[in-house]
Amino acid sequence: MGTIAAEPFVFTFEPRSLALIVIDMQRDFAEPGGFGESLGNDVSRIQAIVPTVRRLIEGFRARHLPVIHTMECHRPDLSDCPPAKRDRGQPRLRIGDAGPMGRVLIAGEAGTAILPELAPIAGEIVIEKPGKGAFYATALQDHLTRLGARQLVFAGVTTEVCVQTTMREANDRGYECLLAEDATESYFPQFKVAALEMIRAQGAIVGWTARVDQVLEGLNHG
Repeated sequence: MGTIAAEPFVFTFEPRSLALIVIDMQRDFAEPGGFGESLGNDVSRIQAIVPTVRRLIEGFRARHLPVIHTMECHRPDLSDCPPAKRDRGQPRLRIGDAGPMGRVLIAGEAGTAILPELAPIAGEIVIEKPGKGAFYATALQDHLTRLGARQLVFAGVTTEVCVQTTMREANDRGYECLLAEDATESYFPQFKVAALEMIRAQGAIVGWTARVDQVLEGLNHG
């Protein structure tokens, strides 16, 4: 067994049951000209965590632990994108529209791709998800069952939307979840703070939080 110095208390893990899930580190959410910026967001906040996310991924790879990547995207015909999602907020660019990096959040388009610095390597699972949570309409749970993963470390964006939604889905399915605080980010600093507090409130009601250094230290001694 291993331990990670976490909040609200120590996270104890079995290395054989541990997997990393990296949520939606995509060009459209992190790069200038992408969907995130078109909504008026400061994408530099997302870019700033890329080295930390990469260090966490490399730490899992070095120990031959599973790394799973998710991408929020839709079919080209938008049959899996409800109008309520596409029209929300009256954005300048809507899902499916042509943008600087191809059609926004459409599978196979350049902007939908994971950032090159964090790109999956051979053998790593990539989940294309049409919703905010990574379990909805995907095979994520089947993959986790096959891997024997019951404890999940999370990174990615955004903290309060796709990351927290997936953690809550996982929590409802019986997984123990830990979020790497400095490997996640929001366009809104106060939302990240609130999400971290909600996750670890009431004795880790949704999960634990820890910094990447703490996670890697735990893996080194696990």
